[in-house]
Amino acid sequence: MPLSSLPMHQRRAASNVGSNNNSSNGHFGTNSNNGNMYSRGYNPSSLESGGRGARDTNTNIMEQQNNDRINELSDQVARLKGLTIDIGNEVREQNSLLENMENSFGNVGDLLAGSLRRIGTMLESGGAKHMCYMVAFVVFVMVFLYWVMSYKGQNGA
Repeated sequence: MPLSSLPMHQRRAASNVGSNNNSSNGHFGTNSNNGNMYSRGYNPSSLESGGRGARDTNTNIMEQQNNDRINELSDQVARLKGLTIDIGNEVREQNSLLENMENSFGNVGDLLAGSLRRIGTMLESGGAKHMCYMVAFVVFVMVFLYWVMSYKGQNGA
């Protein structure tokens, strides 16, 4: 299997297999005596496997940290996704309310236009008499509103 297809932590271990020189493990030569450390003194192959174990442990720790960070990121992405969905729902709801308000204001505008048209027709057909009644009615409404506001201001605000 080519080294480039292996994960990074396995590439180094695969390139050191079968190599007993200084560049592979930092030692000058090996003394393999069936794995017995005490038979002829010092056995670097037993130290090499211990170093590989430490490397694997460090690699496992780093992978676990990476996995933890990936999980944290996926949690944050999930929260952001939920937030964007909520924002989208809120925008749709607000657009619906704005459309309803637009329709309501359109209806009110139509009512006001119809009322002004009827008032204009009434003024044209009735003459000055209807105009006097209308002015008297508006003055009465203003006086009544002034009295209600002043009475409310005196008795409890």
